[in-house]
This record gives sequence, structure tokens and C-alpha cells, in this order.
Amino acid sequence: MAFLADILSRVKPSATIAVTQKARELKAQGRDVISLGAGEPDFDTPENIKEAAIDAIKRGETKYTPISGIPELRKAVADKFKRENGLEYKPEQTIVGTGGKQILFNAFMATLNPGDEVVIPAPYWVSYPEMVAICGGTPVFVDTTLEDNFKLKPEALEKAITPKTKWFVFNSPSNPSGAAYSHDELKALTDVLVKHPHVWVLTDDMYEHLTYGDFKFVTPVEVEPSLYDRTLTMNGVSKAYAMTGWRIGYAAGPLPLIKAMDMIQGQQTSGASSIAQWAAVEALNGTQDFIPANKKIFEGRRDLVVSMLNQAKGISCPSPEGAFYVYPSCAGLIGKTAPSGKVMETDADFVSELLEAEGVAVVQGSAFGLGPNFRISYATSEALLEEACKRIQRFCAACR
Repeated sequence: MAFLADILSRVKPSATIAVTQKARELKAQGRDVISLGAGEPDFDTPENIKEAAIDAIKRGETKYTPISGIPELRKAVADKFKRENGLEYKPEQTIVGTGGKQILFNAFMATLNPGDEVVIPAPYWVSYPEMVAICGGTPVFVDTTLEDNFKLKPEALEKAITPKTKWFVFNSPSNPSGAAYSHDELKALTDVLVKHPHVWVLTDDMYEHLTYGDFKFVTPVEVEPSLYDRTLTMNGVSKAYAMTGWRIGYAAGPLPLIKAMDMIQGQQTSGASSIAQWAAVEALNGTQDFIPANKKIFEGRRDLVVSMLNQAKGISCPSPEGAFYVYPSCAGLIGKTAPSGKVMETDADFVSELLEAEGVAVVQGSAFGLGPNFRISYATSEALLEEACKRIQRFCAACR
């Protein structure tokens, strides 16, 4: 349509939302569908957090809030960074948004000019490049490999940086691969960044609390304090606290950037929901006892899914260190004929045929910039995961 903005031609709809929607439609038609597309925990928000929200409603905390968040939440965010990451931020160096998405969007909107480049390792979360494009920047993708467990190598980062690079986007544990960087792996990357003082770091730590085994989470500024004045450290309550629908993301960084983001948010949405902010105060300040218990459940699911997928003909699945996703390769099935008679030429074909034949909804790797792979979210019950993996095994065995 002629009256729509040109920028829309550079932006794609979210593939993860599209897959979830297609699964819903098939279910509504009476199909038996197991949807493994959505990136949200299946656990309920903990009771103490829900109670804090109810108390806030009863106290009448139902008015507009300051743009960057209520003082109590900004202090809780600063305290969290100090307690868990050893990072010193004043409350005025923090900002609260309507989900992590808004934080990222505001950061790009506040800083990107036409021609500015943003380095994004692939596979990447589907929204990063689209946000960069909407804000007038140019996404620059750097591929990782299954052999390296989808972790970016320092020499690849070095090669991607140009005089036009404005941001490096870093996400660990990663959506979609679940890959998480150890202290030494991250230090190798920050050593590169130190050499390029014009490059800012946007770190998405949303899956910080979901790491498995003996893995210890670290964030870039913790590893390399000299990056403090050019790093925005983003996080939120959605994944660790099972609060996806509450829509609270937060970040801390240099004051001039936070002020610029505040100005944009002031003309965009103003403050996030007052009730959700009070719930987030309790999430950050209250008991954290349920996090290790939930992690244990996720870890068991990961091990089940990795084991069963590696028994499927033509599929290879590394075991990730964090988040609640696996990112298996389906390279062994490309070129094969599906039970329907269709030759699968891409991972999108594989995903489509799997949904049609077995009613299992997953997301194609091409949506995350690296294939032929697919993403499975194991944030659902073991029984459903086991059944889904059996169906995937059956589908793969039937391909010829």
C-alpha cells in the first residue's frame, strides 16, 4: 500500500510468533499439535510476586509512573547488578521499559544514524536485525558454527568491525542456540573490543539465571571493566521469574545514554505498567529460592531432548550451557523426500513438513540467520517433550 513507510520493506514479521500462531490455528481446527516454538517458561509466576502486585493494587499504585521507572525498582535494579554481577550503578543510571524489547529498541533509536553498523553474531534472536533496520542502522552478521557450539570467535569479531561499527550485540546464554560464554571465552571477545574504542556493547543477559551444571555466568563489563563507559547491560524478569506477560525489562549504562533513552521513552510509552513494576521490585528483592529448583527441571528437559534428538536420523544436536532452547542441525535431511512426497530443500521445508506430518511446531533456523537448523524451546512438560521427540524421530525415519 502506497501510504505505508518504506522502512517496512526492510522488516520481516517475527518467525517465532508466526510459528506459535500457526500451531494455535491448527489446534483450533482440532489437530493434535505440540508447539515448541514459544520462548517462555511454562512455570507460573511465583506467589510472592503475584501477592506484591495485588498489594500494589490495593495500595492504589495505579497512576502514571516516572518514565524510567519507579524509584524503588530502579534501586532494586542497581542493587541486583551490584549483588549478582559486581557492577556499580547508581539508580539514575538504570532504566525500566515495557519488556527487554523496548530497552533494546530505545537504545538503537537513541544512537543509530543511517550507515551505522551493528555487529550481530548468528544465529541471533529474530528481533535484533529488525530493530536495527527500523532505527536506520545496518545489521552486520557474523556466522558461528555447530562445531564451535555456536560461539563467536574473536578473530571473526575483529574482521566484522569497521569504522562504521556503532554497536556489538552480545547475547549469552543465547536465544536461539542456548550457547553461553565462559569467562575465558568472553575475555577473548572483550580483548578485541578494547582495541576498538568507537564500538559500544549491548549485552542481552535475559537468560542469566538459566545456566546448567557448573557453568558460571559472566557479563562483559564484569570481565572487562574498561568497557563500563560504553556498555548497556540489559536484563529483565520475564525468563528467570516466569513473568513474560508482565512486560518488564531493565538496563544500566552510562548516564548520557540512559537520559537519551528516557527522552525517547517519554514520547513513546512513558513509564511501564505501575503494577508490573511493583511485582518486579519483589522479584528482584524477594526470595530467589525457586530459581535453582526451576533450573534443575530445565536441565533435565535439556538432557532428555538432546539425547532423543541425537537418536533421530539425520539430526545432530549439541548440548547447550543455558537458556531453554536447543538448535539442532537438520543438514542430514536436506535433499531428502518427506512422507508427503515433497523434497525438503531448506530448513523451512523441514519445519513445514514436520508440522504437517507429525503436528510438531518448531522454528526454522533461517529465521535466526543460520541454517539448516531448527530451534526447539524445551519450556514445556517432559511428557510433551518426549512425545514430540518420538514424533520427530518417526518423521526423520520416514524421510527417504
